[in-house]
Amino acid sequence: MAMALTVTGTVWLTMTGHLLLPFEQVTTLRGRLASIGDFFEDPQVTRILRKHGLRVEASTAGSREVATGSLNGLDFVFPSGKSAADQIIDAREAAKEYSRNFHPFVSPLVLASFREYAETLSDRDVAYPQVASGGEQALYYTLDMDKFLSLTQQHLSWHDLQIGKYGFDNHSLVAAQTSDICQSNSADSYLGLVAFTENHNAPPIENKSARVLARSISSLLLSLGSASDSLYTYYVDRNGINRDPIAVLYEHQYLAYQAEYRAAHGTADTERVLLYPRFPMMSEPHFIALNHKADRLGELLETDPELRRRETQLGYQLVPSGSDDALAKYLNGQGIPAPQHSGREQTVARMPDWKVLEQMIATIKRCP
Repeated sequence: MAMALTVTGTVWLTMTGHLLLPFEQVTTLRGRLASIGDFFEDPQVTRILRKHGLRVEASTAGSREVATGSLNGLDFVFPSGKSAADQIIDAREAAKEYSRNFHPFVSPLVLASFREYAETLSDRDVAYPQVASGGEQALYYTLDMDKFLSLTQQHLSWHDLQIGKYGFDNHSLVAAQTSDICQSNSADSYLGLVAFTENHNAPPIENKSARVLARSISSLLLSLGSASDSLYTYYVDRNGINRDPIAVLYEHQYLAYQAEYRAAHGTADTERVLLYPRFPMMSEPHFIALNHKADRLGELLETDPELRRRETQLGYQLVPSGSDDALAKYLNGQGIPAPQHSGREQTVARMPDWKVLEQMIATIKRCP
């Protein structure tokens, strides 16, 4: 009977996928993640890492919280932007503590919106639709940030821009909604984008002038006061068109949403669209190993073919630059139009140094 129970239990565990190979060693890595947190919750990512003998236990926080919080007991951190990563690496070097930086993928900062709002901006020559193949409706628009911020400075509403011609009205002011600037890399990146635009397409480089600039642009920033994942949840909600006409998100969130929508409905969601700033601001997630044990995970994120394929499927542009062709091929294969990214010679919006950015944030809002 004991043998029968053992065999039955073994068969059940094998069928349900919970049986590990005899004496299989699994290394558990503990980390803190920003908006990248859902990456390690993906079942396919979990399965791939388990094949390599790794398991991830992670807590989530905003990128700025990741950079400023305690790292005790952690094997790695994974902030969503370079500013937070630089702050962590500088602090580790100053304390003579180990760190190793990995940079597997990027995702452009985008203004996620709805067709009616994008077309209203297009009517004012503020946004320009990217040409769609086959006469399909455009999912992607190029946004002139100078003109867009001018509308915000004039305190114009969507009603003033005559959005009513598209079948509904909205009296809220024209502005981009961000998550909490004290927590989120996307909010900080949008601050950097606005500062770059208002500073004549150059990042502020000196604390005093940066504080003056921060005070002058603070009215252009509309903060939700919560994490970026909440803003994404509101955007994809069926009432999102009324709640947040323009939400600052990452490209990969939108593309992953479109892939899920296509799988469920057989077509892309043509109501939700993206506005790409003419001078793009890239979000650069950095995996930072805090000990040698975590180096293996960083190496896999950059080199493992199966994991790299899954990164593409989740909407990320792979690093090194130029490998975003993999993302375009995947999207086209799924029946989802790929956004048209400009060539390498295009001007790219740049963030200020993290110390200057901290001065700007402190000028705009008192953070905990």
